[in-house]
This record gives sequence, C-alpha cells and structure tokens, in this order.
Amino acid sequence: MSKKSIVQEPEVLIEEIRTSKRDKVGILGGTFNPPHLGHLIMAEQVKDQLDLDKIFFMPTAEPPHVSVTKTTIASDVRVHMLELATMDNPDFEIERFEVDQGGKNYTYDTMKALIELYPTVDFYFIVGADMIVDMPTWYKIDELVQLVQFVGVNRPGYLSETDYPIIMVDIPGADISSSNIRKKVAQDCSIKYLVPEDVRNYIALEGLYQDDETTD
Repeated sequence: MSKKSIVQEPEVLIEEIRTSKRDKVGILGGTFNPPHLGHLIMAEQVKDQLDLDKIFFMPTAEPPHVSVTKTTIASDVRVHMLELATMDNPDFEIERFEVDQGGKNYTYDTMKALIELYPTVDFYFIVGADMIVDMPTWYKIDELVQLVQFVGVNRPGYLSETDYPIIMVDIPGADISSSNIRKKVAQDCSIKYLVPEDVRNYIALEGLYQDDETTD
C-alpha cells in the first residue's frame, strides 16, 4: 500500500466526523506513569474539537522500551491513578485491554481486537507530535492507518509533517511530562497543579517515585 498524504482539507474531514451516526471514541494510550493534567487537557481538547463521544485511556501493560536497570510502576497502580484522575468526567473511561493482555502489545493487534469488541465504534488514535516522526517504524503501520483515524496533537519543538493521514489538533500549551513529575517527586519538589489532586495525594501516600528509578 502506498502512503497517503496528510489530509489536505481537515475541516471537511472533521465535519464528516461530527455528522457521523456511528459512535466515535478517541484512544489515548501510554504508560501514564503517572497520569497528569497534560493527558487530561489533550483528551478533553480532542474530544471537544472532533465532537467525539468518549475518550478511552488505554494504559500499556509494559513500556515498549524498558531499560534493564529500570522498572515501571505496576500496571494496577497506574490504572488506579488513572481512575482517580478521570473519575469526575463521565466521558473518560479506562480501557484495560493491554493491561489484561499483559506483556508488550502492538497497536495494530490491539486496535484490531478492539474493533471486533466494539463493532459500532469508529476509533480515533491520539498521538503526540513527538510520536509522529516514529510512525514509519510502527508494526504494520500501513494496515493500522486503514483501521483507525490518527489524531496528532501539536507539541512545542516537534514537527508534525508526515506522509500518513493524520488530523492535527492544536491544544493550549501544557508541556508536562511524566518523567519530569517523577524527578520532582524524587527531589521532594511540589507537583501540585501538575497532576490531579487525588493523584498527588495517592503518590504521597504510597511513597511512589521516591528514587526516580522508573521509566516511561
């Protein structure tokens, strides 16, 4: 399959999305280690601008690139933090597919399975601009772009040009990273207003990230 050019008339495609009679669900995947306000802003802005019905937050079971000297927080802990972060928004749900599968998961296999589980849903896979440059290396990427519509979120310092069909969404600046939050916790610095308050309290209560030896 030849690669498609980036959508030339995104407003036309967005209008088609908004008028579709099928259920429309955004997928925001990641380790969420921990989930932060940047994740929530991204999800809300994509949902609002594309008029989606829901956003599924889909935590990975195991990060795709794990150092032998670092580990990630257990998936159940990350899922619980996501539940705390999203519990006040009925349009946000947790999709446990990859966590329940365990191990490393390819996005193509995951989305193929989700489409079979939710046959009446059109999925919109959300990626940050920092991930767009790596898309040519994704497993079965040419087949994947036929299964789902990719939605890219602009981030400062990253180019969004690609040969793949992606709807680009601009969101208010919120350059927050999980790795930076973990470093702040390890250095005993405040993370107030970087993560939801319930997540901040849980991190403190459980003593998470004290040594910053976890990875994304």
